[in-house]
Amino acid sequence: MGRRSQRVFSEGAKFLAVGGVATVVALVLFNVLVHGMAFWFRPGPMNSQPLLAFALANIVGMLVSYRGSRHWAFRRREPVGPGNGRLGFYVVNLVSLLIPMGCLAISRYVLGLDGAFADNLSANVIGLGLGTAFRFWASRRFVFRTPREPDLLTHSS
Repeated sequence: MGRRSQRVFSEGAKFLAVGGVATVVALVLFNVLVHGMAFWFRPGPMNSQPLLAFALANIVGMLVSYRGSRHWAFRRREPVGPGNGRLGFYVVNLVSLLIPMGCLAISRYVLGLDGAFADNLSANVIGLGLGTAFRFWASRRFVFRTPREPDLLTHSS
């Protein structure tokens, strides 16, 4: 495997790990807001507003994922733009949030499915998978630049 392929694979694995933690945070929050918690309250306080609940839960997850993406997954890349890449990161994440929200909207409002299984399958499996692929591509392309190759002339003895 070439050096570039190894870097992409390493970044991809770390990106997925960071995203996994952020996804768990967003998934739990979304389900509590929409479907409630067993034995405490059912349905959740935002049961009739699943898109807003999904957006809020994922914004919290986004805050979690920035730290891991910037300081672990893409630590060898230079951030682009204001706020050490934060603005670009949040823009990419907000744009990619439209993908699972679209899947959730189709499931809820076109297909008429409103159960926890349907919500999670449409938004957190199908939509999240598509959104994650877009977010990885866009983060590498627009937020964190390719690492600089060491200058061999300045490091020679």
